[in-house]
Amino acid sequence: MPRAKQRTPELRDHVLRVAVELLASEGAAQLTTRRVAEQAETSTPAVYELFGDKAGLVREIFFEGFRMLRRRFDELAETGDPRTDLARVLQAFRAFIRENPVLSELMFLRRFTDFDPSPSDREAGSAVREFIVGHVRRCIDAGLFSGDAADIAHALVALTQGLAATEIAGWLGSSKASIERRWQLAIEAILTGLSAPDGQRSRAASRSTAAST
Repeated sequence: MPRAKQRTPELRDHVLRVAVELLASEGAAQLTTRRVAEQAETSTPAVYELFGDKAGLVREIFFEGFRMLRRRFDELAETGDPRTDLARVLQAFRAFIRENPVLSELMFLRRFTDFDPSPSDREAGSAVREFIVGHVRRCIDAGLFSGDAADIAHALVALTQGLAATEIAGWLGSSKASIERRWQLAIEAILTGLSAPDGQRSRAASRSTAAST
């Protein structure tokens, strides 16, 4: 009698969750199919049945990282202040990178020899990208920012990633107070630099008033 397939949605979700946790706790060097199978209390053949090979497993971790980040964003409540809301999105992004440094490297730096994301794989980040662009667009529509929403979002993401990497490396400051002060300085500087001219803000305010009457 042929061996029953071990590929089930429940096992797949369990193995993926274990792989993400293993990557976080032991690093990329320990992320092998054998090690994942041991930690998930299943067999190496079962992992291959589920993901094909190690590259397939890493690919699914890559996707799961973006799902985790989007869930983090979705926890943020939207207020009537688009600028403050955007700053909170950047702080949530910072927290995610700080809590998941190795996973973030896989998502954004691709420092894994077993996995080179294709153009279609990179679309995994579209929900995250659209969320950030949407918050930037709210600021533009309110007359707070001037510029292209996608361009601004890319700049904000790059700033946040760079600052988070510097913080993780221990180069942003020697105390919590100094680190927080420099984060606030950087975010406030870029948000202030994006500010729309007074005339544009006035027109946006007029449109908002007219729409509410």
